[in-house]
Amino acid sequence: MVNPVIIVPYDPIWPKDFVQIRDEIAMALGPTALEIEHIGSTAVPGLAAKPIIDIDVVIPTESALSLVISKLSQLGYSYEGEKGIEGRHAFAQPSRLPTHHLYVCAAGNPELRRHLAFRDYLRANPDAARNYGLLK
Repeated sequence: MVNPVIIVPYDPIWPKDFVQIRDEIAMALGPTALEIEHIGSTAVPGLAAKPIIDIDVVIPTESALSLVISKLSQLGYSYEGEKGIEGRHAFAQPSRLPTHHLYVCAAGNPELRRHLAFRDYLRANPDAARNYGLLK
């Protein structure tokens, strides 16, 4: 296998890593970031995961994207496009921050709703989270 997927036990440092990243992004984007959400498996306490923090930044509309790209570039992020998922804009992270995937979506984006619903379901249903972890 060229690039194996590594799943590790839940690490209580993940929420702290998220806060560090979130705070830097929030400072740079100001009110343009309506929400900055910790999503994915690292956002579910107790769930095994790839040790990569997944983050969705919610912006008011797609028209704010050019401003977001500019402000995030000042932090060292580089815009990577939608990567095949319409309305979900990916950014490569600066190396000085904990490993993460950063996405920017307009409020109401279906992919954003899906991310939040899955995270919230797993948080509210420990048995489902445990089964999902075993599936991985």
